[in-house]
Amino acid sequence: MNINPLTGSLLTSVRNLFAAEPELADLFRYDPRQVASLPDLLASVLASCLPQGAPQSRIRKIAGEVFAQDPDAVGMALDDLLVTAARDQDPGGAAHVLHFGHGYHVLLSYRLTHALWMAGRRTLALAVKGHFTRALSAEIWPQARIGRGIWLDHGLGVVIGQTAVIEDDVSLWHGVTLGSNFVDMGEGRHPVLRRGAVIGAGALILGPVEIGAGATVAAGAVVTRDVPAGHVVTGPRAADRGPGRFSGFLTLQDVKGG
Repeated sequence: MNINPLTGSLLTSVRNLFAAEPELADLFRYDPRQVASLPDLLASVLASCLPQGAPQSRIRKIAGEVFAQDPDAVGMALDDLLVTAARDQDPGGAAHVLHFGHGYHVLLSYRLTHALWMAGRRTLALAVKGHFTRALSAEIWPQARIGRGIWLDHGLGVVIGQTAVIEDDVSLWHGVTLGSNFVDMGEGRHPVLRRGAVIGAGALILGPVEIGAGATVAAGAVVTRDVPAGHVVTGPRAADRGPGRFSGFLTLQDVKGG
């Protein structure tokens, strides 16, 4: 797969965006002309989601250090940004999504806390997660395993449990819960979403169930059993409507090429 084109263009696009609207520097509390790297840019935008004060300044510093030391976390964040701009068809492109995409901010906060978790700084990961949960009204546990090219549309009210697994190219709407069922506990108690699954607004997916590759869970569905690949389920009993006609969103490979 090719290199993400945002690697060489994003910072310039952000500087142009801020130059066109000077008020943005005050609203986001940073000046992209003083940002020298993508890790620092991601850290600056992420910190702007938090209220002003000591925690905001500290988390900005932590995020900058973590992203500078973890190029894979930065790469995944850029892949998420690229596909979000493509799937959402935002006319302002990636620079707009980076600053105005609430769902992207939720996902970016997870990229930070997951990197902290994997680096062994688990208490700090949970503390940082708590700040973003309060600020963004969504909660993704840092232990969850989430692939590349993810789109969280809107992002409000999303809850993703500790042992959840989300593969590449999955799209989720607001209010989605990937939770446990209080029966099947322990490791693997949360859902697995296979590549390219689409989860509609307000869907509840509970327990160690698998949503197959390319499957669609309609808005408001309550899922407590596996969904076959490519199928559509709807309603409070997740009625299986068979193979769906929706061919899926653009994949990360589609957008990056190669």
